[in-house]
Amino acid sequence: MKLTRTQSIQRRHRRIRRKVRGTSERPRLAVFRSNQHIYVQAIDDTRDHTLAAASTVDKELQLDSTATCDAAAKVGELVAKRLVAAGIDKVVFDRGGNLYHGRVKALADAAREAGLNF
Repeated sequence: MKLTRTQSIQRRHRRIRRKVRGTSERPRLAVFRSNQHIYVQAIDDTRDHTLAAASTVDKELQLDSTATCDAAAKVGELVAKRLVAAGIDKVVFDRGGNLYHGRVKALADAAREAGLNF
């Protein structure tokens, strides 16, 4: 039986989530990528609490195109700035079942450059 793209992503995400847990000192940086947008949030799994979030929908960014690597990089910078302002500089990266290239990689690289360690 051949899996659809969505089913493959969901299967990979379940496999990743078995290993990756976020804490208040080192939250999980969870990425969700749709065809048009990219969303990222820092989650403390022990309390089920979102510490910071950013996406291409944020009015703060004012992007021309939302489905590009440049837009993903700006989202990565924004979430990193919000986390550093909250006193958090270490995170665990959760790519959400997506392959680590393209927009997901651009977001991660920009977050690293803006001061996050993972």
